[in-house]
Amino acid sequence: MLRFTFSFRTAILVTGIFLSQALLSSCCAPLFVSGAATGAVVAADRRTSGTIVDDKGIEIKAFHALSNNNELWKKAHITAISYNNVLLLVGQAPTEALKLEAEHAVDNIPKVRTVYNEITIGQPISMKKRGHDTWISTQMKARLVSSKDIHPTQVKVLTENGTLYLMGILTPAEEDEAVRLAKSIKGVNSIIKMFETAEK
Repeated sequence: MLRFTFSFRTAILVTGIFLSQALLSSCCAPLFVSGAATGAVVAADRRTSGTIVDDKGIEIKAFHALSNNNELWKKAHITAISYNNVLLLVGQAPTEALKLEAEHAVDNIPKVRTVYNEITIGQPISMKKRGHDTWISTQMKARLVSSKDIHPTQVKVLTENGTLYLMGILTPAEEDEAVRLAKSIKGVNSIIKMFETAEK
């Protein structure tokens, strides 16, 4: 199955969009953080504010497209995330045909520049393994928060079956630091870098 039920997943993503819009609006900022802090977060993220919102919308549309396919919903476990209009699909599908079907389902989403289909062929992983994946992602995010060289908003983190995916817009030095942090996490089987190079 996909990672969440339809209504719960959708509610989370819609809430994410509202929170993003609120954080980007100075009139709403006092509800969450100060206006200065909001500006700092947006400045640290090398995406434009419009692209940040676009990425949330792409994730919602990708989930809808995948969940509306009954066979994918019943037989596969797929997660879709977007960073800088690049859409990443991870998870498991029992056949190559279903893997390709998942990619075709999200092919025509507006604003998507590229789709990376990293879905593996096999049965969906257990809830225990998914829990461990969540733990790895949490560890990586904590290391990014503690890092003096990378702002945590500059890297998007996702773990699937022990594989740690890293997306972001980084300098070469920041890429090296992100990989170093990832290698320090116990239980990571492999690290997939999906970085774009930041302009100097």
